[in-house]
Amino acid sequence: MNYNIALLRGDGIGPEIVDSAVRVLEKIGEKYGHTFNFTPYLIGGASLDEYGIPLTQETIDGCLASDSVLLGAVGGPKWDTLPGNMRPEKALLGIRAAMGLFTNLRPAKLYPALKGDCPLREDIVANGFDIMIVRELTGGIYFGERGMREGKYGEEAYDTECYSRMEIERIAKVAFETARKRRGKLISIDKANVLDTSRLWRKIVHEMAEQYPDVECSDMLVDNAAMQLVRNPAQFDVIVTSNMFGDILSDEASQITGSIGMLASASLGDNTRGLYEPIHGSAPDIAGQNKANPIATILSAAMMLLYSFGLTKESDAIIGAVDAVLNAGYRTADIAHGGEALGTVEITDKIIENI
Repeated sequence: MNYNIALLRGDGIGPEIVDSAVRVLEKIGEKYGHTFNFTPYLIGGASLDEYGIPLTQETIDGCLASDSVLLGAVGGPKWDTLPGNMRPEKALLGIRAAMGLFTNLRPAKLYPALKGDCPLREDIVANGFDIMIVRELTGGIYFGERGMREGKYGEEAYDTECYSRMEIERIAKVAFETARKRRGKLISIDKANVLDTSRLWRKIVHEMAEQYPDVECSDMLVDNAAMQLVRNPAQFDVIVTSNMFGDILSDEASQITGSIGMLASASLGDNTRGLYEPIHGSAPDIAGQNKANPIATILSAAMMLLYSFGLTKESDAIIGAVDAVLNAGYRTADIAHGGEALGTVEITDKIIENI
C-alpha cells in the first residue's frame, strides 16, 4: 500500500524526533511492503521565520491532501514575546480546527522496564497501568465566548463553557468504541455536582451506554479522578472527558509514567486522517545535540499505523521493538538517571534493529 504523510517537524527538537519516526516508518515499509511518501511543511516558529505567520494555507492544504499528519513540536523562547494570535502554539489550534479533529487520544502506560521512574509507591504500580484518555478537543471553555468587562468588583475576565448534544455524542461514541477494543471499561469524568454542562454530559453518556451493553460505564467527578490517578491508576482503562478536564488529567497521567518523552498522542476527526504527535514540548535547550528522546514520536507513528491506516501488525511491531529496547536496558538521557545514555540517533537505531 502507498500512504502520503505530511510532516510538520516544527521547532526545537521537532525535526530530530520526526526524522527518527520517519526512519522507523521506512523500516516498516521495507519489511511489510508499504510505501510511505513524506512531504514536509512548516508550522509554528519555523513558519513564522519564513512567512511571518505560524500557520499558512499551504500547510493546511498539504495536511488536508495527505492520508495523515506527523507533528514534532512547536514553540520556543525566540517567539515568546509575540502577541497571542501570532505565537507558534496558535498553529496547533488552527491545524486541529482545519482538519476537523475533535478527539484527542492520550495513552498513559507504565512500561515494566520503567517502573523505577514512576514517582508513585512501588506497591501502587506493582502491576503497572495502561490508560487511554479520550479528550474532547474542539469544544468547551477553550472555544467558548470570552472577554473582559466591568463587573461587580471592577475589571473582570470571563470564559464560557458550552457543549452541545452533538459534540458530546460524537466524543462519547469514540470512547465507547475505544473501550470495546480494550478492556471494556469506561469512566466518564465530569463535574456534574456543580456544572450544567457536566449534567448534560453525564445524561448523554448514560443514554449512549445503553447502546454498548458490553462496556462497563461509570461516572467520576473530576476532583476525585485527579486523586484516584495517583492513588490507584490501574483502576482506569478508558477515560472520556471534556476539553479542559482532559487537558489537566492527561498531563497528570503523563507524569506518573515516569517520562513525557515516552508518551504519544493522536487527534482524530470523522475520517481516517489524523494528527499524531508526542505530548512533550520543543525542548530548545537540547535541540540539535542528539539528546532528545524520540520514542514518543515513534509511538505516535505506531498510533498512525493503527488508527489511520488499520495496520495492526505493523503498529504492534513498533511497540514491540520499543519494549525490547527498554527491556534490554537502553535509555536516553531523560530516563538514564546518570547511567549510560544513548543519543536520539542511536536509540532509533536500536528500535529499527528490533523491528
